[in-house]
Amino acid sequence: MELRQFVYFDAVVRHGGFTRAAEQLRVAQPAVSAQLRKLEAELGVTLLERTTRRVRLTRAGELVLGRARRVFEELDGVRDDLALLAGELRGRVRIGSIQATGPFRLAEALAAFHREFPDVELSLTAGRLAQLITDLDDDVIDLAIGPLPGGRFDRIVEHPLFDDELVLITAPEHPLAGRDGLPLSAVRDEVFACLPAESGLRRRLDDACAAAGFAPTVRYETTIVPQLRELVSHGLGVALLARSVAEAPGPQVAVHPISPSPISRPVGVLHLRDRPLGPAARRCHRFLTDWADAGKRP
Repeated sequence: MELRQFVYFDAVVRHGGFTRAAEQLRVAQPAVSAQLRKLEAELGVTLLERTTRRVRLTRAGELVLGRARRVFEELDGVRDDLALLAGELRGRVRIGSIQATGPFRLAEALAAFHREFPDVELSLTAGRLAQLITDLDDDVIDLAIGPLPGGRFDRIVEHPLFDDELVLITAPEHPLAGRDGLPLSAVRDEVFACLPAESGLRRRLDDACAAAGFAPTVRYETTIVPQLRELVSHGLGVALLARSVAEAPGPQVAVHPISPSPISRPVGVLHLRDRPLGPAARRCHRFLTDWADAGKRP
């Protein structure tokens, strides 16, 4: 067996097929297929179920892929450790984040980290919490920044960064616009705009409205958080939104804290419990938590 075979195997799974894997690896597609057949023959098992449209891991394939990816991580760790030994931090850190991180100033934090460790390659993608957790499981990202699951996933390590209050927003000309704090029951008959049903924000909306004795009528859905504010600004509905987004520059809305009990959404940095972070990711994790702690000090 050769390391190249496992690299090809991982690429086929990661990209969903032989053709896209070959494109990413910049090799001919028949070469990828041949190496996978050779690997399966040497292991004596079928790793992938092949159809005309997609490939799917067998149980044996799942086991082999898990081991292979741990080998890749150890090899990355060797490079990182040698860089540390030489007095330089190198490597890469792949970060996934929700869109609303206003109080934390994520871009500013990453810029500061880059200035201190210019040889570390940073990347950032945006997504909802469910997608971020999937990306952690699939080894697409190393760290996720999102609402804390609150222990719902044993495999996830959570470290708080900041709290973002959820507020109710209405159009400036809405009859309730002149009021400050509002109970959710005040908008029980209103149309809501929200993120899709599988999002954390939608779950918080459903739970909060249920506690107030009604189910929200969500007629407008979008995956773009600032667009919720735009929909509300034009009088199409009301929304529950992070205060940092509601009060940022943009379309005008009336902001109402939830009364009598404000709704707080803790946000933190997440990573997998059973996948050790490399030196660069560990240092980035510590940098982000230190950044958050510094921001909380007067």
